[in-house]
Amino acid sequence: MHYLNESMILVFLVQVSLLLGLSRIAGLLLRRIGQPAISGEILVGILLGPTLFGRMLPGLHAAIFPPDAMQQNMLETVAWLGILFFLLDAGLDTNLTAALRQRRDALTISLADLIIPMAVAFVPVWFLPESYIGPGGDRLLFTLFIATIMTISALPVTARILQDLGIYRSDASLLTMCALTINDIAGWLVFAVILGFATAGQMSLMRIPLILAATVAFTLFCFTAGRKITDRALSGINRLELPQPGTSLTLIFILGMIAGAVTLAIGIHALFGFFIAGIMAGESRHLSENTRQTISQLVKALLVPLFFASIGLKIDFLKELDLPLTALMLGIGIAGRFAGAWVGVSFTRHPKSNRHLISAAHTPGGEMQIVIGILAMEYAVITPPVFVSIIVSAVLSSVLVGPWMKFALRRGRTTLPSASFSPSNILSSLTAANRDEAIRTLCERAGKGLDPQEVAAAVLKREELMGTALGYGVAVPHARMEIIATPRLAFARAPAGIEWNAPDGLPVRLIFLLLTPADEGNSQLQMLRVIAKAMNNAENRDRLLTAPDEEIGPALIEMFGKP
Repeated sequence: MHYLNESMILVFLVQVSLLLGLSRIAGLLLRRIGQPAISGEILVGILLGPTLFGRMLPGLHAAIFPPDAMQQNMLETVAWLGILFFLLDAGLDTNLTAALRQRRDALTISLADLIIPMAVAFVPVWFLPESYIGPGGDRLLFTLFIATIMTISALPVTARILQDLGIYRSDASLLTMCALTINDIAGWLVFAVILGFATAGQMSLMRIPLILAATVAFTLFCFTAGRKITDRALSGINRLELPQPGTSLTLIFILGMIAGAVTLAIGIHALFGFFIAGIMAGESRHLSENTRQTISQLVKALLVPLFFASIGLKIDFLKELDLPLTALMLGIGIAGRFAGAWVGVSFTRHPKSNRHLISAAHTPGGEMQIVIGILAMEYAVITPPVFVSIIVSAVLSSVLVGPWMKFALRRGRTTLPSASFSPSNILSSLTAANRDEAIRTLCERAGKGLDPQEVAAAVLKREELMGTALGYGVAVPHARMEIIATPRLAFARAPAGIEWNAPDGLPVRLIFLLLTPADEGNSQLQMLRVIAKAMNNAENRDRLLTAPDEEIGPALIEMFGKP
């Protein structure tokens, strides 16, 4: 039986065109001023929803966004596909292997970043008026939901800001991303437990332990056998030379849907399954950076904006906005996450000079908070004013973190790369066959007076944790070492290009090898930032690629500034 008519399809196409087009424009504009795209996407939904458009032109609003249930379900289905695949993409960006290799420090920060924010949030939320608690929850469940939301940091927002600052490949960034990775996984597991209590009224309490056991078993299977099976499948696609990236994309999307179906069958939301599926696929060494970027662009450009924009269509933000409650959510969220990371970093081996930066990087709420807030609304644990306060506080914390991290980075002593250059450390025509050979060659130059094999081993070990290709044909391999007292820098130009598994898939032609003292992390951050900023300029890259041998050194000093 055919239920949809041409009029409904027309309205649907108009809705998607408006939401997608305006969300894309708003997101790009905000990105230009250093703000997360999600803020623009949510703003578009608020402008087109009952908050503004519905107030000013109710007739036209009803024509474009009619209250008909089937019409609403069409848009709702596409929006939910967006958030499901957003969690899949978030899983792809989750470097579990790196997190496990950094497990001592990353676990320390993550544990503090779970316990302290929950403790900070629990007491004030517990004493909120009864009117904020939804009909589907009680005070304990309501408090646990909010406390869990306060522990989740916006890993994508933090990653983007670290990239914009030019320090995404630094050791401080690696530790931050590893800690946030573990925090995300642990946070979702805690959320899965609480979700089991939220649905307890619909099932026997005896089933809750079974659901939790099944959730843990599913997660362990995915992180062990599931990772191996996925890796072999992607390896087979490469071995058979099937069309790329389409075939890998299809496999990963199907994997997400299967995992989502399994978690639904267990009794946990499908979002958790998509997230775990993304981690499984992302851990495969046969999934190229180019394929990852293709998936990410597809999801974030076409699907995710529809979900976040559609949020504003459902609620009148002016009617439901509670300023004191929003201020409370913002305050306890930022304070708890900052304090948790600060305490965590204090107990790690990482240089304390980066503690403020790493702690600030944990403060944004962002997409994950909003997703969990939506699920809390879905199960009627919270009321619309609480949901609006969660959205507004998540967006505001994401807006504030960029300037905050820039301030934290500026507080340190500026170290220019040119201060560490020596003319003998410049190779104008490197002919290495691969990445490892190029790194070893540069280590022989930069590591004079040291054991070159020891230096190369340290740099290659760091490279395995997080690749150092920046894109545009540039790579900055680096390592912190106890055996040096001052930073050392070497440069090589590889005209033929070297495969480096770069984010944009391009071979690397400009290589900067950076060695910094182990007990001083700020010099690495500052130097990586200056190098990334200079190499982001196409004219600078072209100049280094075409400059005569004797002009490379002066050109680098001019780009980086005189020491």
